[in-house]
This record gives sequence, C-alpha cells and structure tokens, in this order.
Amino acid sequence: MDDVLVVERAHVPAWALFATTAAALAISVLMLENGALLGAHAEQLHELFHDARHFVGVPCH
Repeated sequence: MDDVLVVERAHVPAWALFATTAAALAISVLMLENGALLGAHAEQLHELFHDARHFVGVPCH
C-alpha cells in the first residue's frame, strides 16, 4: 500500500505580497529611524517614531 502525500501549491494574491512588503518596510523604518531619513525639518514626525518605538518595546537609547 503506497500512501503518497500530495501538497498543492498555494496561490498568494499580488495585493497580499504588496501589503506584506509595505508592512515590512514600515516596520523597518519605524525601528531604525534616527533622524537621518526624515531630516531636520520633520522633528515632530521623528518624535512620533521615537515614541512608537518605546510603545512597542524597542530600546532606542
């Protein structure tokens, strides 16, 4: 008796791949942003990222 396990390949929609990539990029920017990306003109946005890192538990200083 030959029992063969057949695994079908799952189809992943393009929008799901795009959403996953965008989320990974956003998380990366959130965790690594230290002012160089946003520049001196975006102090409030920098503080928002800084506070968000503290909120999710990432040590940043």
